[in-house]
Amino acid sequence: MSSMLGTKQAPRAQLLDHDVAMRLAATEYDKVADLLAQLTPEQWTAQTDCTDWDVRAMAGHILGMAQMAASLPEMARQQMAAGKRVKRTGGLSIDALSALQVEKNAGLSTAELVERLRSTGRKAAKARARIPWIVRARTLPDEQVADGGSEWWTIGYLTDVILTRDPFMHRIDITRATGLSMDSAADHEGVIVDDVVRDWAERHAQPYTLELTGPAGGSWARGGEGQTLDAFDFCRILARRAPGTGLLDVEVPF
Repeated sequence: MSSMLGTKQAPRAQLLDHDVAMRLAATEYDKVADLLAQLTPEQWTAQTDCTDWDVRAMAGHILGMAQMAASLPEMARQQMAAGKRVKRTGGLSIDALSALQVEKNAGLSTAELVERLRSTGRKAAKARARIPWIVRARTLPDEQVADGGSEWWTIGYLTDVILTRDPFMHRIDITRATGLSMDSAADHEGVIVDDVVRDWAERHAQPYTLELTGPAGGSWARGGEGQTLDAFDFCRILARRAPGTGLLDVEVPF
């Protein structure tokens, strides 16, 4: 069910209303900071499902993404540095960008990291909210890797959707690594999960019936065979954190 590399298609656009997306963005940054503030020294060193990162490295990446979203000069600096690394060592630009973000914030104490994420996250949410619709509707200059191939995204799909899904998924990663509980409410996590389901359904375009359990879950149906699983496990499968079969083998970007 993977897309073909280089296949021409309409750019992937956000399904979320912009105002709703920006409410989610601001809340998600705060929730990640609140989670990190609870960690013990041992939990900061716990291995995550991202095999190259412990919790400390993952937090550095989350902060780096917020720093990029909060400032156009910082965005240009990070992207330029990532481009140079790709030319020098090869690989994917997103991997180079993430590695640079971890390195950029590696010298911070954990207390400094939490405080900077809290303040920078608020700046990033405001900066993302100010992007006008005419810009959000434009297509990004480069194709993005997705589901074993590549696809075009609008700027809005990146700024309204992916930049919130990324810390949300990493919050799941951190709770799994540390044993802490994952906040789960219908008006935040539930809205993010609903958007993931709609994105997934649009991608596979097949009949389905889906029951996701927990406060962030719900029921969706378009005919087809039914499946029941935990809402966060569903997201982990679509993000390639865990194996999936059938329609659950369709990747959704986070």
